[in-house]
Amino acid sequence: MRAFLAGDLPPPPFMQLLGIRIVSVEPSSVAFEFDPAEYMYSPLGNVHGGIVTVLLDTAMGCSFHTTLPAGTGYTTLELKVNFLKSVTAKVGTLRAEGHVIHSGSRIATLDARLLDRGQRLYAHATSTVMILQPSSQ
Repeated sequence: MRAFLAGDLPPPPFMQLLGIRIVSVEPSSVAFEFDPAEYMYSPLGNVHGGIVTVLLDTAMGCSFHTTLPAGTGYTTLELKVNFLKSVTAKVGTLRAEGHVIHSGSRIATLDARLLDRGQRLYAHATSTVMILQPSSQ
């Protein structure tokens, strides 16, 4: 994660496609920013919920990734998103902050919040992931 932040590794293609930028990395915590744009809109005239979900899921997964030893993976078992405000291009830059809530030997729980520059909450999410040891991947 730190190599992505430092620019030593390129971001994954989906992040380039959506303009998602990694802005902070700490153990158990990662934040991303993106600028909502009209090309992300659903037929309802706002950013599609799937894009908001991608941002929150990425923040959660990457926050957990910071806690894993090299070669250990994970997979999502459950994901829940609460959408609180409509996201449009007019809201400006949004920040997704992901955190590890609990990490056990096989299961971890995570959360994320999507905030604007004024700290107004647009969406929040929780996730449960299963840890995949190198021999089980």
